[in-house]
Amino acid sequence: MTARQGPLAVCVQTALERYFRQLDGEKATDLYDLVLAQVEKPLLEIVMSHAGSNQCKAAEMLGINRNTLRKKLKQHGLNHQAPRKRPRLKK
Repeated sequence: MTARQGPLAVCVQTALERYFRQLDGEKATDLYDLVLAQVEKPLLEIVMSHAGSNQCKAAEMLGINRNTLRKKLKQHGLNHQAPRKRPRLKK
């Protein structure tokens, strides 16, 4: 890991090197979209989990607008709604 690369950059670089080796000379296409999709979904999942499914908090953590977050969650098939409180049973 170089001084300018963080651990995520090293993981991406390693994964891309492995990807190109596995292509075995085949042409790579749409690589930008592929990488973004592979990184964005787990990023959204983890951030939503750490934000307790609160979209406002998650959007703030990500540095994006809440509507942009909602759009990205929908694109990735992630339906994160705030957990509903269960009604208390009367004794």
